[in-house]
Amino acid sequence: MNLSEFDYHLPQELIAQEPASPRDHSRLLVYNRQNKEIKHSSFYDIVDFLKKDDLLFVNNSKVFKARVLAKKESGGQIEIFLLKNINKEKNIWQCLIGGKVKPGFKLFFNNIFLAEVLEKEDNTFFVSFQENYLDFIKTLESIGQTPLPPYIKRDEKNKKDVLSYQTVYAKEDKIGSSAAPTAGLHFTDELLKKIEKKGIRIVEASLHVGLGTFLPIKTENVLEHKMHSEDVEISAEAINLIAKAKNEGQRVIAVGTTSCRILESLSSYLNFDESGKIEKYQGNDLRFSTDIFIYPGYNFKIVDCLLTNFHLPKSSLLLLVSAFAGREQMLNLYQEAVDLKYRFFSYGDAMLII
Repeated sequence: MNLSEFDYHLPQELIAQEPASPRDHSRLLVYNRQNKEIKHSSFYDIVDFLKKDDLLFVNNSKVFKARVLAKKESGGQIEIFLLKNINKEKNIWQCLIGGKVKPGFKLFFNNIFLAEVLEKEDNTFFVSFQENYLDFIKTLESIGQTPLPPYIKRDEKNKKDVLSYQTVYAKEDKIGSSAAPTAGLHFTDELLKKIEKKGIRIVEASLHVGLGTFLPIKTENVLEHKMHSEDVEISAEAINLIAKAKNEGQRVIAVGTTSCRILESLSSYLNFDESGKIEKYQGNDLRFSTDIFIYPGYNFKIVDCLLTNFHLPKSSLLLLVSAFAGREQMLNLYQEAVDLKYRFFSYGDAMLII
C-alpha cells in the first residue's frame, strides 16, 4: 500500500485560516455508505442526521499552550513544542525543538532558567523543566502559545484562538493535548443540548493528542509507518454505555479520528461472546496508551458512524477515514468538496459518514 495512493490536490485558498462564526455554522457533507448518497448541509443541522438512541462519543481532552519560545545560553532563540509529559514528579516532557540544541543545553525565558535538555530520541527531545508540574501548567498560560498547526498563519498571537482552538466540552482536569480534536470544534453548548433533547446520549473519554495524530507519514510503504503512542482515559461507566449501545443495535458515532481510535483501541479490552455481544465490563476505569494505526483493510469493531474534518493529503488521518469509507470513494468525496469550495483542515468544514 503506497502513500502516493492517498494524495489529492488542494488549492491553498481552501485551507481555513479562521473558524466559522458561530462555530456550528461550518458546512457539513453527509455521506451514506449504504446507498452512496451525498448531501450538503450546515453543521447546525447535524441533529437531522442523528437518530434517537444514537451514542455520540467525544474526546474531552483539553488543549494546553504547548508552544513556547525560549533562548539558549548563547542567546539564540528556539521554539519548544511540548508533546507529552512523561514524568510529572520531575516535570520531564517529550518535545519537538525548532533550533539547534543538544543534551545539556540550558534554556531560558526572559533571562530566567526555564529548562534543561536531557536527551534526544529520534526527532524528539526529553526536557526537564524547572517548575513543578502544576505550577508549570499555570505558567504556560502566560508564556505559552496556542499550538496551531503550521498551515494556519498568524502574524501575531490571536487571543481568539485560545477559545476557538478548544472544544466546548474540553475538561479542565483533562489537560494534555498539544493539538485539538478538531471534529469537535463545530459543536456549541446549544447544539449539544438540542442533540440530547432528541434522545441521543453523549459519552466522553480522553485521548491526549500528540505525535500519534499529527506526525506525517514519511515512508512510501504505508505499512512501514510507526505510530507514536498517545494516552487514553475512559471510565468504566462510559465503557458499559458503549457496550450497551452496541448490544442493542444502536449506532456509536465517533466525533473525530481521535475518538475513533479510542473506541477501536478499547475493543481489545472487551470480551465478545459467540454472538458478537459485548460482555459487561467489570473492571476499573481504564488508562492505557494506544499506537493503533488504522488504514484500509481494517475491520471496525465499535464505530458505526464517523464525524470528521477534511484532512491533509498523505496523512494517517486520511488513511483512517479511507479505511472507514473506502479509498476511492473518500478521494471522490474530497474532490467534490474541493469543487464546492469546502474549507479544509483544523478550522475547516466537516463530514459525517453514516
